Amino acid sequence: MYQTDPPLSPKETLPTMYDLKSEDPNDPGLPDEFHIYQPRLLGDTFRPPTYSQERVFVASDLNLYYDSHHTLWYKRPDWFAVVGNSRLYEEKDLRLSYVVWQEGVNPFVVVELLSPGTEKEDLGQSLRDADQPPTKWQVYEQILRVPYYIIFDRYTDTLRIFILQADRYTELSLEEPRIWMPTLELGLGLWQGSYQGIERLWLRWYDADGNWMLTPAEAEAELVIQERQRAEEAEAKAERLAAKLRELGIEPNEL
Repeated sequence: MYQTDPPLSPKETLPTMYDLKSEDPNDPGLPDEFHIYQPRLLGDTFRPPTYSQERVFVASDLNLYYDSHHTLWYKRPDWFAVVGNSRLYEEKDLRLSYVVWQEGVNPFVVVELLSPGTEKEDLGQSLRDADQPPTKWQVYEQILRVPYYIIFDRYTDTLRIFILQADRYTELSLEEPRIWMPTLELGLGLWQGSYQGIERLWLRWYDADGNWMLTPAEAEAELVIQERQRAEEAEAKAERLAAKLRELGIEPNEL
């Protein structure tokens, strides 16, 4: 009998992220300012308590390769998050793209920021030609089965939320523009405020108490305020103690 080698795994036979990079010379991918700042705010405030930050990966405008039979097919979500997977590729490298057949974990939430040129595809209203890749909607709903698909139209400040139910996306009827995601113990909603010096409605994550998650800059500023308050309280306490000692005929500076 001839001894045969075991079959190679997909990881050994299919292209990796080093082959399927995020750069596409035919698609310059030049986002406007909102498409830069809004994903950045989402990433800055996405800290689900159910996962360590080493097991959370977020990306914006990064190629997402989804079909091992058509390895050059990809989508480029405005923002997406993966939980339960390493922050780094194979625990050691920054990613050039996200290749699902290598990673083994699909995105948990995808956010698309509506643009006039992509509105129909983002909302699943475009038809797929037989010789073309599937639409965004088909990829997120039927191939990757992303549990939460979020669409935000900054021109009308409209938030639309779709959740995967019985293999199909169902749009939620929102009493207020937000959604709680129990698996993450985080919620996502519209926040009126200033980010990067720009006042408007932004998509932002919030915690179980309804508090908006702080950005690193906000957390640092809050820490400075708290330290200043503690110093002021300590100084006031010392002054009260000194006054009490003087009432007793003791000069604090001579102690």
